[in-house]
Amino acid sequence: MARRTDSLELIGARALLRPLRADDWDAWRGVRLRCGAWLEKWEPRAEVGAPDPALDRETFRARCAAWERQRHFDAAYGFGLFLRDGRFAGEVSLGSVQRGPFQMAYVGYWIDEALAGQRYVPEGVVLIMRYAFDVLALHRLEAAIVPRNTASRRVAERLGLRDEGIAVRFLQIQGVYEDHVRYAITAEEWRAREHELTTAWLVQQ
Repeated sequence: MARRTDSLELIGARALLRPLRADDWDAWRGVRLRCGAWLEKWEPRAEVGAPDPALDRETFRARCAAWERQRHFDAAYGFGLFLRDGRFAGEVSLGSVQRGPFQMAYVGYWIDEALAGQRYVPEGVVLIMRYAFDVLALHRLEAAIVPRNTASRRVAERLGLRDEGIAVRFLQIQGVYEDHVRYAITAEEWRAREHELTTAWLVQQ
């Protein structure tokens, strides 16, 4: 199921989400290089010999094109997280979209270390939840987080996502299959809490 993504922006109170473009490379590269040690310890290890998009502009361009292809085929939706003044802050995504009886996706996010703890990530996650449930008509979203990643877990907990327990050796992180805490929210829960969440996170206080 193809989705139109031209001029797609999800706008919040202090931040917005939009698909990354090739001309975002300088800003994206700057954050990834400056925050590499802080971010990479929570990420899968890249394949040996794979080019690094933070070091090669064409690899970043190909990464943007891959996200666009996935959006076209309704397989995944990747967004840059930007402050309303245009500053690049991080990324929020819907990965592994499953249709059929599942109608679900996984939420992922990361942010510039200098902006962590300033409520931008929860705002971005509420924006993508609204898009997932109200536009893409998904039924369930999950976020899987390494238990000791307290900053990422704090986002899920501040938004009141349901803790569904530990998935043992769920995902490869830096070469080791790590346990993950699984958080979730369904469309029914979103409808019951949409006003609460959007008022708390998407309305300028």
